[in-house]
Amino acid sequence: MKLAELARVLGAELHGDPDHVITGVAGIEEAGPEQVTFIANPRYSMLAKTTEAGAVIVAPDFPAITAATLRTANPYLTFASAVRLFYQEPEYAPGIHPTAVIHPTAKVGRDAHIGAYAVVSEGAVLGDNATLLPHVVIYPHAVIGNHFFAHAHAIVREYCRVGDHVVLQNGAVIGSDGFGFAKDEHGVWHKIVQSGPAVLEDSVEVQANSCVDRASVGETRIGSGVKIDNLAQVGHGSKIGANSLVCAQVGIAGSSEIGKNVILAGQVGVAGHCKLGDGVIMTAQSGVSHDVPAGKMISGSPAFDNRQWLRSTAIFSRLPDIVKRLQRKEKA
Repeated sequence: MKLAELARVLGAELHGDPDHVITGVAGIEEAGPEQVTFIANPRYSMLAKTTEAGAVIVAPDFPAITAATLRTANPYLTFASAVRLFYQEPEYAPGIHPTAVIHPTAKVGRDAHIGAYAVVSEGAVLGDNATLLPHVVIYPHAVIGNHFFAHAHAIVREYCRVGDHVVLQNGAVIGSDGFGFAKDEHGVWHKIVQSGPAVLEDSVEVQANSCVDRASVGETRIGSGVKIDNLAQVGHGSKIGANSLVCAQVGIAGSSEIGKNVILAGQVGVAGHCKLGDGVIMTAQSGVSHDVPAGKMISGSPAFDNRQWLRSTAIFSRLPDIVKRLQRKEKA
């Protein structure tokens, strides 16, 4: 694709040879003369001067460089569109594999692709244009919207509800039992039936081997546009507001309430019954056991204000020297 055409498709302003041909995408350090790359993080700006890329997607005010530039307000999002242009995803034609098992009472919408050994159970409902890859299991009475895409070994449990344009990556489990047990007078734990469904609203993506537990009563609800990374856990009865990000290995205990546009970075832990307001950011490996007001950025375990945490961690490395100085003063 010529750069002029690429700029038109991406809605970017081209600075460079419009006839230069681009055949693919790559990172800033690996890109060659026939590939397009991008700069979104200022820490990589110096690499733009030495890159061999045929073109670099940058912000409108980015300094001129030797390589051609495609200038756009959101370089990262524009690069994502470029990747989609050059990467040919597998296509799954409508049809039902002969080894798939679909219960006579299940309802499957138009143009569905049901792969090998997939199961659609009693009373389940699948909307139009669903894609179920091999070994996907839809439990009884689950209701799923249009354009559902489930990769191999994903599971939607009984009575769960899933909106339109939802993606489940490999091994994602929606509606697994919440961790609920009650101890009797003899110290024996008894399972509490988890009767409430997990609900995924529109445009949610749950990535590989993550679990969204069902509730004991009520429901667990994941708001529209939420993205949940690999190996994350959403506990029973929790709620996550629209367009929040839950990164890898996050654990959210039961009955937590996460607001809209929240970012929980890798390995964050949220204790049960906590409320995080809209726009909260918890940095990697933070843990919280208290409510957090909207708009706060917090760090550490137990987590507190990010700026204060940065100052505190800077002081922490100096503590041995500070203690020695205090001891010398005490002796004096």
